[in-house]
Amino acid sequence: MKRLMNFLRGMADLRVTGLFPERLINLCAQNGVEFWGVEWLDEHTLRLTVRRRHLRQLRELAQRVGCDVSQEGSRGLPDFLIRFRTRYAFLTGLALSLCAVAFLSQFILTVEVKGNERVPTAVILSQLRQLGVRPGVYGPGLDRQQLAQETLREMEELSWVGINLHGTRLEVIVREAVASPERIDEEGYFDIVAEADGIVTHIEPEQGDAAVQEGDTVLAGEVLISGTVTMEPPKYSDLPTRYYQTHARGRVWARTWRTLTAQIPLEANTKVYTGEDRKVWSLKFLDRRIEIFGNSSISWPFYDKITTVRQLTLPGERALPISLIQESYRAYELESRELDREAAQRLLEEQLKDRLERLIGEDGQIDSIRFSAKVEDGQLKVTAQAECQEEIGKEVPGSAPPEEHGESEEQASS
Repeated sequence: MKRLMNFLRGMADLRVTGLFPERLINLCAQNGVEFWGVEWLDEHTLRLTVRRRHLRQLRELAQRVGCDVSQEGSRGLPDFLIRFRTRYAFLTGLALSLCAVAFLSQFILTVEVKGNERVPTAVILSQLRQLGVRPGVYGPGLDRQQLAQETLREMEELSWVGINLHGTRLEVIVREAVASPERIDEEGYFDIVAEADGIVTHIEPEQGDAAVQEGDTVLAGEVLISGTVTMEPPKYSDLPTRYYQTHARGRVWARTWRTLTAQIPLEANTKVYTGEDRKVWSLKFLDRRIEIFGNSSISWPFYDKITTVRQLTLPGERALPISLIQESYRAYELESRELDREAAQRLLEEQLKDRLERLIGEDGQIDSIRFSAKVEDGQLKVTAQAECQEEIGKEVPGSAPPEEHGESEEQASS
């Protein structure tokens, strides 16, 4: 640090000659003149280094002790700048450059988002852009606290937002909101019925009365767990059997048989590239895009467009708001061609299997699956027949209000 300060202030190398040069050294020490690098050349001559601002004072002290001082050289930033004192164009350019750096450093060049895991960064940047936060805006003019509050109001997925300004970099730190647990609605009268036909393999009634047992065959829509709970009277009493309605809950697994179909035309339009292509280069700075080579006006009826973006970065992988964009256009024509039947059948089989897995859910299991294919009216039709283990219960509203059902049951029992 000391060497840096000496360079910025400037240094001078001096040769001191006299009968008693050591007296000059003593006077310098007494008057606060800093010096270093003392080298004795002979009994009456020495060499030392002082700062430029002490040069005049040292000459005056040398006259008091009868010593001659000669300057052998000088170093430092002042000497470097003196070389350009007659180069007015250079000095003007340097001054303008420094002013431009000082002015442009007040504008935001990059916006970084940190702390998000579920919410995409692009969504947060899009919301900030709607609030006026983007590369190129005047950083000190942003009310960061107000922007953070408005972002929270607009994005329910976030619980906290902090915005920090580091020179030309705007740092947005977010904390995602914790999803509230799903509230269980206990109101109303519901039954659990079968979504599909099957044979019951396991039943877990949590609330309500089980209407079926393991091994029973059920049809779609049949009640599996009833929301009508039966309360038997004490033995040998004359009290009637009573009923009350509730929100039935539970899980019912069954062995099911699913049949799914899918079809695809055996002839389809395919791309045939004509060999014509075109490339367009453009430069994007902040939010402005400038075409630098090529013409983006395309007259072809059909073409593919491939965009390649090369983002300029600083050391440390910090992106700059400058990117080079290459757009490639390839012309093609549509031709009707016959599809490969085996490949089309494999494609449909994979689609049917994916549909089946989504249909039976994550807890479901496919025990066996068999595919069959046939051609009808120029289309390939594939049928999948599968045996599965899945949960088939779903909640539906009850068939009668609690009051009416309860009264009818009491009248019947009486």
